Amino acid sequence: MSEQQPDANMNPADLYREEVFTDQKIGTIRRLTPVTPEGETDTSREVLYSGSTQVMTPMGALPINFNLDATTIGEAAEKFGPAAEVAVEQTAKELEEMRREQASKIVVPGQEGGMGGMGGMPGGGGIIT
Repeated sequence: MSEQQPDANMNPADLYREEVFTDQKIGTIRRLTPVTPEGETDTSREVLYSGSTQVMTPMGALPINFNLDATTIGEAAEKFGPAAEVAVEQTAKELEEMRREQASKIVVPGQEGGMGGMGGMPGGGGIIT
């Protein structure tokens, strides 16, 4: 069975110039300015803003990325906090749902993990000679 490779070609009509802004405390804002194939600003397309921050979990830092509905970098900065809170809440819900799904899986004898084998006895039910 052959797997299809993703298309690795860039579309020259869909390019953006990326700029990163930070307060060096909470996170970063990316401004994506559309450009023409010649590298000039493309005023026929919208400038896009996105935010990123991270939250600490028992497993380490978890990156959180979200879109910012803004038309200027100042507006994006003003909307950063509320948008970050929504993104963190959504991520927490998704993590909780994944945890529930994992906890509800049925354990089948013979699968890795748990106390499988011969009734969970030490040695895992190997052959005794």
